[in-house]
Amino acid sequence: MTTNREGVAVLGNGPVGQTTALLLARWGVPVLLLDGRPERDQVGSKSICQQRDVLDVWHAIGVGARIAEEGVTWTTARTFYRDRELFADALGETSASALPPFVNISQARTEQVLDERIAAEPLIDARWGHRVTGLAQSDSGVTVTCSTPTGAVETFHKAYAVACAGARAEDLRGMLGVSFDGHSFDDRFLICDIRAELPGWARERRFYFDPEWNPGRQVLIHPCPDSTFRIDWQVPGDYDLAAEEAGGALDRRIRAIIGDTPYEVVWKSVYRFQSRIASRMRVGRVLLAGDCAHVVAPFGARGLNSGVGDAENAAWKLAFALRGWGGEELLESYHHERHAAAEENLAVTTATMDFLVPQDDEQHRRRLSVLAGAEADPSLRAQVNSGRLAEPFWYVGSPLTTPDPSRPFAGRPPRGAVPPAAPGVLVPDVGVGGGARFRELARDGFLLLAAPEADLDRARAVAARTTGAPARVLALADIDATGQLAEALAARPGEVWVIRPDAYVASVLPHPTPAELTRALRKALGEPLPEEVVDDGSLPAGR
Repeated sequence: MTTNREGVAVLGNGPVGQTTALLLARWGVPVLLLDGRPERDQVGSKSICQQRDVLDVWHAIGVGARIAEEGVTWTTARTFYRDRELFADALGETSASALPPFVNISQARTEQVLDERIAAEPLIDARWGHRVTGLAQSDSGVTVTCSTPTGAVETFHKAYAVACAGARAEDLRGMLGVSFDGHSFDDRFLICDIRAELPGWARERRFYFDPEWNPGRQVLIHPCPDSTFRIDWQVPGDYDLAAEEAGGALDRRIRAIIGDTPYEVVWKSVYRFQSRIASRMRVGRVLLAGDCAHVVAPFGARGLNSGVGDAENAAWKLAFALRGWGGEELLESYHHERHAAAEENLAVTTATMDFLVPQDDEQHRRRLSVLAGAEADPSLRAQVNSGRLAEPFWYVGSPLTTPDPSRPFAGRPPRGAVPPAAPGVLVPDVGVGGGARFRELARDGFLLLAAPEADLDRARAVAARTTGAPARVLALADIDATGQLAEALAARPGEVWVIRPDAYVASVLPHPTPAELTRALRKALGEPLPEEVVDDGSLPAGR
């Protein structure tokens, strides 16, 4: 059977695929959501730590507040070395956002919440048991061939496709001619989700370096909802979970941490970390997202969080391409921006893994020196690397971004900090009065935000003439009832801020001429203009 309908095929119904489908539907795009599994696997914590900016994306599709309310935010990070505590960091709030900095919640529960939202969305057609066996492209679209549970073969023709089928999607990457270069770590990691009453632990994350009950390796403990705790042990490459469980060693392993407290094992798994990035994240009309495009070590929770970043970046650009608001260069910017984000995540997690699992004698000596001295020397504590929590990537080098010399990007900010508002940076999440948040205003299309003394009429005229895409022009003074936004932006008189549909700043222009504003807006749409633009923002006659 062949089904033809305009829209996008999303291949993979995990959380990244779910998010992609819901974001596309938010833009009014019909979605065919395919998964080769017969049904959802509703067990296991898996990706548990969801970062604030991911909750914000989910808020735009109607589930962020619910996931935030159900999740747990730990407020103390305790770090141990062998038999002593090195330090305990209290996590203070550094943002005016109404959303928590992150929450711990099982991936299974997150998927349930997203499934409920998908079931209520008429633009999404979700089909299980549809394994992709073929993928072909033409100038007009993508043809997806699937095997079904009945043995039938179905083909679907869509305008575009997004591959979100996970790290094991070798067949899909092979169909696209994409390599998945990187390496696997020798050691393995044992995960147990246990349910137990552990007073005082519900708001604490505990990280143990080289404890006597797991010598030479690490243990990480995260609190989750419903008195559940996720425990990760680094174990040797030849670790045998079945043998350890049968001999009672698994119980002894857990008892070494929680003592005589009664407990229940809710889920357990053993896996090996990998660090890999797809050679391309866009191949013609197909975009790769999530674990299908990149996998990194989980310390810092940069897997699912980065996958949601892929989903949002892909969704608005595909929606714009489908409506003729953006073309080839806008789609190609997906690869440019999200591949760079994957490389940043790889660099951050590689530094963590080099500290956790030293690769040579020099790294081993440094680790021992830092851990041995961190208890007495506060200056060494910042060098104890148990993972840098996920953060949004900064598109400062994007072809869609117009740099502002007065707001230079200083590089990766200190751990837990965010860079100042500037081109390429996600706008601050602050309230603008009446219970509204600025990012909510910024996610309905392009936004031109005019600071005091900027020419509003000129900005409106340029926006109307430049694009048929949604593009609002708002005065900063009209929406910033509290003054928080002007302060967070450090906005200057006469500036116009061009903000993308994913709430990233595309440009900041001081007293822009029509031509300057036209160039910046067209560049943010992936359509840079030639230099010959007259001052009213139009091309010269005959062009």
